[in-house]
Amino acid sequence: MKGSNCLIILWGIILLGSCEGKKKTEEAQIVSKPNVLLLLTDQWRAHATGYAEDPNIATPHLDSLAAISVNFKNAVSGMPVCSPFRASLLTGQRPLTHGVFMNDVQLDTNAVTLAKVFNKQGYDTGYIGKWHLDGHGRLQNVAPGKRRQGFQFWKGNECTHDYNNSVYYDSDDPNRKIWDGYDTFEQTEAAIDYIKERNSSENPFMMILSYGTPHAPYHTAPLEYRNRFDPEKIRLRRNVPDSLKQRAKKDLAGYYAHIAALDDMIGKLVKSLKESGQLDNTIILFTSDHGDLLGSHGAYKKQQPYEESVRVPMLYCLPEKFKIAPGEREALMNSEDIMPTLLSLCNIPIPNTVEGLDYRPYMEGKEELGHATLLSCVQPFGQWNRVQHGGREYRAIKTLRYTYARDLNGPWLLFDNINDPYQLFNLVGNEGYTTVQDNLEKDLSHRLKETGDEFLPGMEYVKRWGYPVDATGTVPYTH
Repeated sequence: MKGSNCLIILWGIILLGSCEGKKKTEEAQIVSKPNVLLLLTDQWRAHATGYAEDPNIATPHLDSLAAISVNFKNAVSGMPVCSPFRASLLTGQRPLTHGVFMNDVQLDTNAVTLAKVFNKQGYDTGYIGKWHLDGHGRLQNVAPGKRRQGFQFWKGNECTHDYNNSVYYDSDDPNRKIWDGYDTFEQTEAAIDYIKERNSSENPFMMILSYGTPHAPYHTAPLEYRNRFDPEKIRLRRNVPDSLKQRAKKDLAGYYAHIAALDDMIGKLVKSLKESGQLDNTIILFTSDHGDLLGSHGAYKKQQPYEESVRVPMLYCLPEKFKIAPGEREALMNSEDIMPTLLSLCNIPIPNTVEGLDYRPYMEGKEELGHATLLSCVQPFGQWNRVQHGGREYRAIKTLRYTYARDLNGPWLLFDNINDPYQLFNLVGNEGYTTVQDNLEKDLSHRLKETGDEFLPGMEYVKRWGYPVDATGTVPYTH
């Protein structure tokens, strides 16, 4: 009997030890879940960094980050304009699926979003800065609840580019607040405070820090940064016409001033993560919603399928435990690919609503992806509306070598981006490229069919979604 009691006690100790071991393992797994810090900028084109060898700008902090990151040097914004990119980022869907193919409309509050998925996995989620997915007026509060699409912590604004008098709303407080000074600095400090507070939390965090810069107005960065750039010393891209050169030099000087300030803030964030001991367990993603033509091809801003508009920086800085080698990658990663890739890196199941590609296996060298991707403009509006600026609907396919675009009348643009990196020579109809054009047309048609894109006139989609538009085909907005 005594022997039996001893065996029972011994067995109990073993079971207890097993349970405690299991508990410790589970706790270790919770602790080891990586944090995610997504640094989103507005209108930062891929060419405008030190590591991309732009002769006009030094970005030492970003260059240091790039040196330890996976750099998707050919990443694109599939619909290069603010709200469509942001909706694709949050849903992993293409614009004709989530319906946000214009600015100043609301993303469906029932969408399966990045924040909602991370919340279910025990993450703290936070958002700071520009939102542009609510459609209730640019300076109005994005009310707590469903309209914030799952984000718990909030210091955001719908949309403003008044960087020195910048509106935001704080958590559940409906009263309008103003960032103290240049908002790029203040938003960075708010993100640093959020990260420090998470040190005492048992949960990992997923934070999006969404800057409004370097989007226009270009000449509003602090004077110390503006003084660094002399317009007369700016070296322009070869595709800026003579008629715009003086304006472009002046505007680029201001654009680079915003970038220099952002670079300092990126350095400050990385330093804070190091000091708090969280850098080794944090995925940092740096990107932008689209680029800026800034005079190239005789135009400004975005929406068009040119390199300066569609190409964006895309850096994934991953902790060493991922055992993924940093360095440049060729793949044409697109906007809708960000959500599934981040979820995969965090070992979170990807919802079946997602249409984008998971690039984790590609980063690990296990799969080949991203040889071609789609670009589109469903409805030209705003600064590229049809009435005032000759905008047009298009669908395009971009490969590692070519950009081929079709508008509603047929083939529109064909560029050999290797031999003609500034896209100066449109090869549509060129006899030497007949086979290339035919093959790209077939590939584009196949991909449109595969994605269910009928390529109809833009107003057909506007009517389907019930969006109110003005005489230029633009959704009007209020402040």
